[in-house]
Amino acid sequence: MSPTALSIRPAEPADAGVWLEMRRALWPEEGDGTHAPEIDQYFAGTINNPLEVLIAFDGRQAVGFVELSIRNYAEDCVTDRVAYLEGWYVVPEQRRRGVGRALVAAAEDWAQAQGCTEFGSDAVLDNLTSAVAHRALGFEETAQIRCFKKLL
Repeated sequence: MSPTALSIRPAEPADAGVWLEMRRALWPEEGDGTHAPEIDQYFAGTINNPLEVLIAFDGRQAVGFVELSIRNYAEDCVTDRVAYLEGWYVVPEQRRRGVGRALVAAAEDWAQAQGCTEFGSDAVLDNLTSAVAHRALGFEETAQIRCFKKLL
């Protein structure tokens, strides 16, 4: 990939198929019962998470995406309007080539345009690759937590 071949833009309805494929790869446990309806809802404007989706292209091929939101709380953030990296994926053959960095930079630009001054993210505890990637892009680890639920 040459630096000039990479482009990043907001997702469009025509991107639904490639976005679905990459979502399946990032979150295989969710299945199409969640992914496809959420993509449809995103384009219909009936959900607010994700609030924005950016897709990276190498020429005409989709090579990664980020899903973004704005949260009123994120660990160790002090504002009540925190841009949040809800999902971040780069196809395996394009990793370690600057695609992930470019997606996060575009996400930061989007966040600043929304008036946010903080940018949060998370990763599951055993995803060491994600932790390393976050640190390499200037994220500071703030907490490690375990989440629980109980049906009532």
